[in-house]
Amino acid sequence: MIFDNLVTRARTSMAKRRHYNRLVAEIENLSSRDLADLRADRSEMLYQVHKQIYG
Repeated sequence: MIFDNLVTRARTSMAKRRHYNRLVAEIENLSSRDLADLRADRSEMLYQVHKQIYG
């Protein structure tokens, strides 16, 4: 029971980290032109991604 909980929490954490890293990579690959077209700020996008995934 305790081991199952530990494994489940570890898998959940790893999945969150993979998702976070994937989104960060996408944001980092946006050019300045892309950001201007989106009227977006890279740092704000990164903040929102972190907030969305980790709370």
